[in-house]
Amino acid sequence: MKIGAASDASGVSQRMIRHYEKIGLVPQPPRRDSGYRDYSAADVQRLHFIANARDLGFPIEEIRTLLGLWSDQDRSSADVKQLATARAGELHRKALALERMRHALLDLAARCHGDDRPDCPIIDTLEQH
Repeated sequence: MKIGAASDASGVSQRMIRHYEKIGLVPQPPRRDSGYRDYSAADVQRLHFIANARDLGFPIEEIRTLLGLWSDQDRSSADVKQLATARAGELHRKALALERMRHALLDLAARCHGDDRPDCPIIDTLEQH
């Protein structure tokens, strides 16, 4: 199938498919006589795998590792579990940081009068060194 069909079937944009090919996450597909890329069902399955991993927050290098584990029938599930739990921990740390930022913004907004006067604790806080 052409790249458009592979994109539709996998839910991965054509631009991202080309990017994944460029960085070696997806192998370069063979080309037809017309020059169009020719994707297989296995390519679409690989793109689905990558999209699912991205949706779970895995960065490219960890997806590369997961792809290697996926293709290794002698893999240890402990290796996969370790990647997943480490990623979950990182997401937890980021969620806590986002929550702290949200609370700080809400606190600043609560202290701002929101009227026609120019004084504003939000601006005052942002200009501090």
